[in-house]
Amino acid sequence: MNLRNKTVIITGASSGIGRSCAEEFAKKGSNLVLGARQYVALCELARDLEQKYGIKAVAVPCDVSVESDCQALINQALSTFNRIDVLVNNAGISMRALFKDLDLLVLRNLMDVNFWGAVYCTKYAISELLKHQGSVVGVSSIAGYRGLPGRTGYSASKFALNGFLEALRVENLKTGLHVMIASPGFTSSNIRKVALVKDGTPQGETSMDENKMMSSDDVARIIVNGIEERKRSLIMTAQGKLTVLLNKLLPAWLDGLVYNHFTKEKDPLIK
Repeated sequence: MNLRNKTVIITGASSGIGRSCAEEFAKKGSNLVLGARQYVALCELARDLEQKYGIKAVAVPCDVSVESDCQALINQALSTFNRIDVLVNNAGISMRALFKDLDLLVLRNLMDVNFWGAVYCTKYAISELLKHQGSVVGVSSIAGYRGLPGRTGYSASKFALNGFLEALRVENLKTGLHVMIASPGFTSSNIRKVALVKDGTPQGETSMDENKMMSSDDVARIIVNGIEERKRSLIMTAQGKLTVLLNKLLPAWLDGLVYNHFTKEKDPLIK
């Protein structure tokens, strides 16, 4: 896919991977529809990208857990550009709490954003994407292939996202729709600072060493290249690829490795 003059919708575009994707698409000459709750930051980003790359960018306030917001995001794309070529379902939140301790509202919030947000946006965009043989992308995680301790809701939401997109892909094998699941490794971003703890409040401080992680810019480049090449799935790190392989071949042994890995967090939940 040549991305010049294509219309790209990105959710969760005000920070992290979404913001980096916006810049990467702008470099390719794409016009952008940027959705997020942080509207002021979104407007500043849209203005900056227009000035820097000569593209057109529209900021739309959007909470993807609200179906009507998702519908409004898609409608704005159509009213501004009269087409949709790429939908990047990037908006997401994380969590950090043991299941026995947490309020179930935490799991509901994660499913509403990480799973239902992607479903809503895809549902309202699907007819236009089919018309132009466009791309639907879900920004998932290795947690969508292997459950992670202290992240029951996050893993559940990413497993659900992966299953939804895989089913959508098979339904559209003959229509020309491109469906891609993108699974970064641990990425240095704001997601862990705002991860929900057991009572549903943000933890405020990352529990991991951010310096050893992928950058959001690296993730964005891989995602955009994957869309251009119409790849089926992206598992972006050697650690991630090994995890997926071991989960198929030696799942019980991997349980122990994952357990030991998460005992090394700052203030670990398991010891």
